[in-house]
Amino acid sequence: MTPLQFESQYAAVWDALEAELDRIEGNAKRKKGKTLGEQVQARPAPDAAGLAALYRRSCEHLALARSRAYPIHMTQRLEGLTHRAHQAIYRRHDYGGARLKRLFLVEFPQSVRRQRGFLLVATLVFLLPMLAMGWATYRDPGFVLSLVDAAQARRFDQMYSEGSKAIGRERSADTDWSMFGFYIMHNIGLAFQCFAGGVLAGIGSLFFLAFNGLFFGAIAGYLTARGHAETFWSFVVTHSAFEVTAIVIAGAAGLRLGHALVAPGRMTRLQALQHGAREAAVLVYGAIAMLLTAAALEAFWSSARWVAPQVKYGVGAACWALVIAYLGWQGRPRRSAPATVHRDAD
Repeated sequence: MTPLQFESQYAAVWDALEAELDRIEGNAKRKKGKTLGEQVQARPAPDAAGLAALYRRSCEHLALARSRAYPIHMTQRLEGLTHRAHQAIYRRHDYGGARLKRLFLVEFPQSVRRQRGFLLVATLVFLLPMLAMGWATYRDPGFVLSLVDAAQARRFDQMYSEGSKAIGRERSADTDWSMFGFYIMHNIGLAFQCFAGGVLAGIGSLFFLAFNGLFFGAIAGYLTARGHAETFWSFVVTHSAFEVTAIVIAGAAGLRLGHALVAPGRMTRLQALQHGAREAAVLVYGAIAMLLTAAALEAFWSSARWVAPQVKYGVGAACWALVIAYLGWQGRPRRSAPATVHRDAD
């Protein structure tokens, strides 16, 4: 069967599914001569059984189109329709604890793995400049002045030294809480820059990811070369598992937006942006939760000088392993045990 014959035979099914989805989502074109209230009253209730049947048939058609390597415009249309139908059928309407539980235990890690291509690009754009700048400033501490001025460099020296103004010295409970609020604002601000930069065709996200990588590498290399390695690395090792990962995920969400604008496929750019924003929103929700966790650790744990550096290294390693395991395996469907075949005795 040629692609044209395939499309002619099943286009009616796809059109019916698209019309039903438009009606459910409230995006059907308003008929002339009717007020908004009349349209809402006249709109019939969704046909759940009919929608499910159309969804199943379209999934079968999508599988056939992929296996036969039909033109990309056909598979893209079927992918969009089946995705919308899946959202309409399986979406949850509760917004309580059960909804949050599903978001963070299933949807967020699944979304991270689904967008692994953008996540890989965001990781490399952050990590490679960080390593290069860290090595450069370690070999020549004066190189840090290419990103910060001399006054800022001196403040970092004081902050991670053994003096009275160093991190963790003479901190009261009120100060811990005020720093917690500061870290929340600072961390979410960085993540928002990496995400919102995606509307500039992804270039803004790439810039902020690279800049943050350069800044962290410069400070890490400079403080290590200045002899503050233990103070600095024991401070950042724990909360960075959540903070750095969240910033990279926010950057991946921005790249997803940028890709929707640059390569909208068969959709208009506005439709592609809306579709990409729905997918990126789940990444942003999870990144915000990770940044809140990072802010709490940074304010109440990382700055605690009464905790030995070796303990912080151990906890930090456990946090990194936890984050990697969570994003890599959480939310995967359980494999059912193979069925046992019983044969009757002759």
